[in-house]
Amino acid sequence: MILGTVTDLEARVEVVVRLGDRGDRAIECIVDTGFQGELALSPATVASLGLLPSGRTRAKLADDSPASVPVFKALILWDDQEVRVTVMAMGSRPLLGTELLQGFNLSVHFEEDGQLALAPL
Repeated sequence: MILGTVTDLEARVEVVVRLGDRGDRAIECIVDTGFQGELALSPATVASLGLLPSGRTRAKLADDSPASVPVFKALILWDDQEVRVTVMAMGSRPLLGTELLQGFNLSVHFEEDGQLALAPL
C-alpha cells in the first residue's frame, strides 16, 4: 500500500526516484486523474535528476492544445518494487498520472491533512 496526504486540497504522494550510485530522491507528486501518463516533472527537475532522454511525444494539455513534449526514462520505487517509467518534462508541478494508478484502488479523504491510500487491486 502507498500512503499520501491532502495538502491545499491536492492529493499528494511521494515518489522515490532511484538514481543508481547517486542514491534516491523523493519527490512529492500531485495525483492528477486527468493526466493519463505516468509522471510529469518540470524540465529543471528532470535536469537535476540527470534522467536519460527517450525522445518526444505528443500530448494534449489541459486547455486541449497539442504539445510536443520531451520524454525521459526513470527508475522509481512504486509499492516497494522498482518500476521503469516514462517521465514527461513539462509544467512546473510534479504530477502522477493514471497510468501509475492502474491496478490500484485510490481512496482520498479530501480535507486538509486527509489521508490518501493506494491499495493494489
